[in-house]
Amino acid sequence: MADSIMLDKAKDFAVEIVKTCKTLKEDKKESVLTNQLLRSGTSIGANIHESKYAHGTADFIAKMQIALKECYESEYWLELLFKTDYIEEDKYNELKNACGTIRRMLISSINTTKKNND
Repeated sequence: MADSIMLDKAKDFAVEIVKTCKTLKEDKKESVLTNQLLRSGTSIGANIHESKYAHGTADFIAKMQIALKECYESEYWLELLFKTDYIEEDKYNELKNACGTIRRMLISSINTTKKNND
């Protein structure tokens, strides 16, 4: 159940990232940072989804850790886009908070899985 909620949040985040990046490319003509955010922001959910079909606990943890790394990377690109005035503070806070929620869920899931398999 928790995985489903996390995946739903990651998908919703990815949709917002795609929409934001599309707007940035069209309106601000920014593509370098935007492409990085698009890649990392959509990769989170893809790795969570892939973890559901892991070949065992170690593979599951590895996929979730990749999703966590992509989450941290997304936070970096969002901050950079905000600090360079490409995205407004409201949008930045909205996306940063959504990413932070997913990050905390990933950490919890990884830690729980590790604890249950020690």
